[in-house]
Amino acid sequence: MGTVYLTGAGPGDIDLLTVKALRIIQKADIIIYDRLANPDILKEAKDGCKFLYVGKEDSHHTLPQEEINELIYQSALKYETVVRLKGGDPFVFGRGGEEGIYLYERNIKFEFIPGVSSAIAVPEYAGIPVTHRGLTVSFRVVTGHESKKSKSQIDWESFKSDETIVFLMGLHNLNKITKKLIEIGKPKNYPVAVISRGTRPDEKSVIGTLEDIYEKAKDLPTPALIVVGRVVNLHNQLKWFEK
Repeated sequence: MGTVYLTGAGPGDIDLLTVKALRIIQKADIIIYDRLANPDILKEAKDGCKFLYVGKEDSHHTLPQEEINELIYQSALKYETVVRLKGGDPFVFGRGGEEGIYLYERNIKFEFIPGVSSAIAVPEYAGIPVTHRGLTVSFRVVTGHESKKSKSQIDWESFKSDETIVFLMGLHNLNKITKKLIEIGKPKNYPVAVISRGTRPDEKSVIGTLEDIYEKAKDLPTPALIVVGRVVNLHNQLKWFEK
């Protein structure tokens, strides 16, 4: 029976892969990877390593999560070192907890390897700090893509403060998000950024307001991240990656 390493691949730039993640990838007998993990990472694997793609896109999943859980489990019965490679960090909307619990219930040894989260790294590459003295002392990370089968768990009324809000996987719901924030009292001219393919060579940032960002950013490719807050106004001064 092998060990499963639930591993964060970071937000896209391969140089943001952690040293610990790289070491275990180089030892892996099988790598089960998702859509957001940089495919160049697989080139670091040893000869003979098996690769299984289980990526998810909007409205199209290679495998449902329940089958991915079982695949990881079955792999641990066959291989000594199993790497489950996930974009960003396994615990930041990565469903790593669900996979870990599934393994725990079947007495499979597992470890988590944290990854650099896109919630921080992508705004940073775009020159948008999630906190900044004098502007905001806190930030929150919110899913922009809730399950359609259950009631929303987002407490929109709690978003009235000036803290930075980072929405992950929310591009398809951008219009709904901006309308909800205006509805709870945020000004229509409140700053918003949408960052597409963050930390990658083709990264693109679109800056706007709650009123106009949907029209400005609706044609951007995914993955994309939404930043709402006064820190967006620092983009012009701090954008370094675009240069």
